[in-house]
Formats: sequence, C-alpha cells, structure tokens
Amino acid sequence: MNDILTALDQTLAERKSAPAESSYVASLHAEGLNKILEKVGEEATEVILAAKDARDGANTDALVNEVADLWFHTLVMLSHLELGHADVLKVLAARMGTSGLAEKAARKGHNAASDDA
Repeated sequence: MNDILTALDQTLAERKSAPAESSYVASLHAEGLNKILEKVGEEATEVILAAKDARDGANTDALVNEVADLWFHTLVMLSHLELGHADVLKVLAARMGTSGLAEKAARKGHNAASDDA
C-alpha cells in the first residue's frame, strides 16, 4: 500500500507546477492553501455524515469512499506545504507501541514547553 501512497505523492508533486486547467490537483494548487483547506474541511464533514449513516445501517461503501476523498485532499494539502505521506507515517511509526494516553500527555507537555520558550 505504501507504493500507492508514494506514487500518489509523486503525481501530486508533478501536478503542483502544472497549468491550472490541466488537472483538478493543479487547479487546487493554483487556488492556494485556503481552497485546499476548504476541501479538506468539506471532506471531513462528509466522512462524519457517512460514518453516522454507516452506524445506522447504511452501506459502508459511502464511508470508505468519503475517507478516500479526505485522505486524497489531505495529501494535496501536504504536497502544497512540501510534505508527503512519509512525514505522517514517521509520526505514526514513532507512536506505535505507546499508549495513546501516554502519547497524548507527552504531546501536551511538549507543547506546553514550546509555548513557554
């Protein structure tokens, strides 16, 4: 699966500098970060609604499709900011084997320390 994410990162990077009329991704990059963030927000809302529908017995295909849309637009956002999926996977890998509560507490302590600096 990492191959898919790597290929997608490469495609997003290529389309970042393409003419806006050449692709959807190029048009998002041309419109700028605020437009990309708007799309991420829209997709997040659609995921929430699809999850509620799935909980209520609806087909889960819609939920999976909405999550794919959210991941895609999040990857576009990362690309726009010169980041990629590997940056996120590094953080997730570092968190593996750590209690979620302990990890969250450590982040709060780290954020508080950086706020004091």
